Amino acid sequence: MVKTASTMLPLGTAAPHFSLPNVDGKQVSLEQFQGGKGLVVIFLCNHCPFVKHLQSGLAQFARDCQSQGVAVVGISSNDITSHPDDSPEKMVEEHRSAGYTFAYLYDETQKVAQAYRAACTPDFFLFDQNLSLVYRGQFDDSRPANGKPVTGSDLRQAVTHMLAGTGPLVQQRASIGCNIKWKPGHEPDYFSGIAAVESL
Repeated sequence: MVKTASTMLPLGTAAPHFSLPNVDGKQVSLEQFQGGKGLVVIFLCNHCPFVKHLQSGLAQFARDCQSQGVAVVGISSNDITSHPDDSPEKMVEEHRSAGYTFAYLYDETQKVAQAYRAACTPDFFLFDQNLSLVYRGQFDDSRPANGKPVTGSDLRQAVTHMLAGTGPLVQQRASIGCNIKWKPGHEPDYFSGIAAVESL
């Protein structure tokens, strides 16, 4: 397991386009989220211990966001040749067992992950009603085995600020997780040298 930090995509970045298959077989695209109050994009996968650690908290966070009119979408971009537990078939099972109420999309080409400069699982991006980036970073301070409760406090605070129209949070800390499992030859230039500086 390689601990990796998110790249902290510049605030104000327009949400990159995606059109990917959901676990229900339907295609889901960025355009479907236009006109809403905001959009949370989460890069995650089935097997990652960092994602599993947050699983129930993510499910509850998504339900809370959706009740406020903020959409949530999950994207898995891992190479399933090297990590078959992250296959689309297993994603269907994960979506059901985790109690996720959001679309869980499969990025087979890994081009969407590259467009978002995603680096780890989980990696979080919050876009406002104009689909402009207002937060990227951690869910909260909890990590596997560090004893801190899973609250989603950082991302929840960012959503609250966005809905209140008070602007982006001043302090935003990078997310920490497993590195995205890139296909041979697909590892993006920005990923080279990225490493987490904190321990589990």
